[in-house]
Amino acid sequence: MNKKNFLPLIAIVFLLLIISCNKGDDFKIEKGKVGKISTLTTINDLETIFKNDSIVKNLSEGALGDDYFQDDDEYLIFEKGGNLLLTITPKEQLDSTSTIKSIEIHDTRFKTENGISLSSNFSEINANNILRPESTLQSVTLFLDELNATITIDKEELGIKDFITKKISLEQIPDLAKIKSFIVWFN
Repeated sequence: MNKKNFLPLIAIVFLLLIISCNKGDDFKIEKGKVGKISTLTTINDLETIFKNDSIVKNLSEGALGDDYFQDDDEYLIFEKGGNLLLTITPKEQLDSTSTIKSIEIHDTRFKTENGISLSSNFSEINANNILRPESTLQSVTLFLDELNATITIDKEELGIKDFITKKISLEQIPDLAKIKSFIVWFN
């Protein structure tokens, strides 16, 4: 192969490498960042970020509603095939200029640098993160301080069927316990 044919081949390989690296960032979870969403992202920005996907808006009634227990606005992000990727909750309800309060991860392609994703089990999470467990009636919530995230594990995964809020220690959680939910908080 001569040098004239070799240079375009190197350029193409380099370009493909850059594109593939950027694609991985679309599903990367970091503190204050999920994919292309950061702490500075507004609700208005979602239309641009997810222009090739579908956004379903589940809006609350805000201060105008009669319901004392008002739900937060939710923006559900579905990719073209219909797969639910994320549920995004803004800090301010009914305000398109609001920044993001939290993002619930629904797709296993979203991962941390250490490989933690919705498909991880407890031993994988415990090996890479500092955890603080908190018990609720039906689940145990693990606080991942380094990501400002919470991971929920159903108490049935622990073999607990009673609806009690008894304190749970990390040692009580089986290594193979599966994640029920994964939420990244933007404070």
